[in-house]
Amino acid sequence: MASGKGGTGKTTLAVNLALALSAFHDVRLIDADVEEPNAHIFLRPDLEGSRTVELPVPEVDKDRCRFCGRCAEVCAYGAVTVIADSVLVFPELCHGCGGCTLLCPEKAVTERPRAIGVVEWGRAGEVAFVHGRLNPGEALVPPVTRAVKEFIRPGGVTIIDAPPGTACPAVAAVSGSDYCVLVTEPTPFGLNDLALAVEMVRKLGLPAGVVINRFDLGDRRVEDYCARQRLPVLGRIPFDRKLAEAYARGRTAVDDLPGWRDRFSALGREILERASNGRRPRISDVSDP
Repeated sequence: MASGKGGTGKTTLAVNLALALSAFHDVRLIDADVEEPNAHIFLRPDLEGSRTVELPVPEVDKDRCRFCGRCAEVCAYGAVTVIADSVLVFPELCHGCGGCTLLCPEKAVTERPRAIGVVEWGRAGEVAFVHGRLNPGEALVPPVTRAVKEFIRPGGVTIIDAPPGTACPAVAAVSGSDYCVLVTEPTPFGLNDLALAVEMVRKLGLPAGVVINRFDLGDRRVEDYCARQRLPVLGRIPFDRKLAEAYARGRTAVDDLPGWRDRFSALGREILERASNGRRPRISDVSDP
């Protein structure tokens, strides 16, 4: 579940689909929006375990170092700088690639783990639940996202709630998916950011479809764009004040509102069919918005 912008209803869709499909399938929901995870607010899982996500960062033995600058030369991220007879390490810039450790001619660079986040898991009724949380002040999202995705299991249905946007966090979340559902709204901003999200999944080679939230409050420009892109519109969710009220209370539509469980079950079956029937429709090369 992805979106070009925040506020489209992506998490609402992911949570309700997980609950609706859990009546028929073994469902796992992974909240990969590790900077702002919020699926747990609606699912209220019983957490069973957690583990720290660590990144190896360099540590320099100055007694062995000749200050040749090789470590700084190989670091593409500016995490190591050599100035005269000093080596400065900036852990928050390190991506943990290990190049400085491998290529130091004096073997003066070792690595130590640095905690950057945590992964927690448990269950919410019939739904297996996993989410990640990036530590405050940390900048590197993908390592925590990858740690969360390690909990994907063969068989059953895994729903990944990706972070909004099209930057590295979103790419790390959706990469390798069987099918990508792009959630949007029929507004100028929604259309603009949908086009960016389509470009992202095109470059990743992922089949995709669109769900239009609050479809009855806008115009047809999103629908026309999907037609030009040959993107299937998987579902159209109307604006419903009662659904918005349930969201504000941290409740779900499938549990609180009559008829919505059937709607999300039907949408889930459509998505699963497209993800598994072997046709795997691809995004066209048309890119005009």
